Amino acid sequence: MPGDILDNQGRGEASWRWPSIHPEGRKFGGIAGVIAVAGWLLLGPLVGWPLAVLTLCVLAFFRDPVRVTPQDERAIVAPADGLVTLIQKVAPPRELTMEDGSGAKPMDTQPVTRVSIFMSVFDVHINRAPIGGTVRRVIYIPGKFMNADLDKASEENERQHILIERGDGLRICFTQIAGLVARRIVPFVKPGDILAAGQRVGLIRFGSRVDVYLPAGTEPKVLMGQRIVAGETVLAEVSEARVIEGVAQ
Repeated sequence: MPGDILDNQGRGEASWRWPSIHPEGRKFGGIAGVIAVAGWLLLGPLVGWPLAVLTLCVLAFFRDPVRVTPQDERAIVAPADGLVTLIQKVAPPRELTMEDGSGAKPMDTQPVTRVSIFMSVFDVHINRAPIGGTVRRVIYIPGKFMNADLDKASEENERQHILIERGDGLRICFTQIAGLVARRIVPFVKPGDILAAGQRVGLIRFGSRVDVYLPAGTEPKVLMGQRIVAGETVLAEVSEARVIEGVAQ
């Protein structure tokens, strides 16, 4: 199925399948599996069963399902699975508004809309590119490990900014933020890489948050409290700024 073309007119074939395990998680699953087998052999089923369940949970955390990404130049797709917990007007990250000697144009300092997506340990943790384009900056910043659901986590937690620029000049920044449980941000990309919308760009172990900074004049098409899917949910449409209301039910 990866690489297949599907559309809203019935073209393509779709079927459910078991999600694969990302290579980053296979070593953790293997370690947990060895411990489970050893526990079973040495201490019996009473210890072996819980360890076997733990092994399955570790493998499930690193699941990497196939996603069908809309191919629309107006669409900015969600970079992470999870819950929309914050939508605010803020200044872009200061690290991206300064010259860094790379030749990449810094972001403007004018406030833009930031959408924060909280990922629990039950969500898929593979992050994806919100637009296609060239990676201009990847900036890692050490920091604290506070609850990623807090607003100040964007400024104080360990985090990594990724700036992608499209051929027409559109630039999107998103930030991977570590949390209470998450202790490792794993990038798959570097400056100069050319990405497709929805392409895998990294993951965060084990529960965290991703902030997306929308272009000026663009408002989100998602709502506070909405659950979204990385690489599939249209987070916003470029230069569209209308209020959307929803009802919890």
